[in-house]
Amino acid sequence: MLKINGEPQAAAGQTLAAYLAAAGYAAERVAVERNGEIVPKAQYAACVLQDGDSLEIVSFVGGG
Repeated sequence: MLKINGEPQAAAGQTLAAYLAAAGYAAERVAVERNGEIVPKAQYAACVLQDGDSLEIVSFVGGG
């Protein structure tokens, strides 16, 4: 189990890119912090989520 935006999730073993796609996030419109460090977008496909990880996902919203 890991925490994503404060909620427990069973997502260990997935890549960050796979999790974002499955959860309906547009990877180009989010910023992700993993265990207190920003994950560069270029590393989303290589970043494998582990038990105990803590993620914060922030979506960017346009408007005027």
